[in-house]
Amino acid sequence: MLALVARGLNNTEIAEALGLSPLTAKTHVSRIMGKLGVRDRAQLVIVAYESGMVTPGTL
Repeated sequence: MLALVARGLNNTEIAEALGLSPLTAKTHVSRIMGKLGVRDRAQLVIVAYESGMVTPGTL
């Protein structure tokens, strides 16, 4: 799911990609943010790149 956030997908698009409800996708994104200690989606993207989960050119 973090990779989908890093690709710029919103909660509705993530839900469609994973076959979830938008509310479930929002909950998962919020929990990921809490576990990683970040305050917004932009910081999630930074974490995805810094961890190597996403690299330039792979999106």
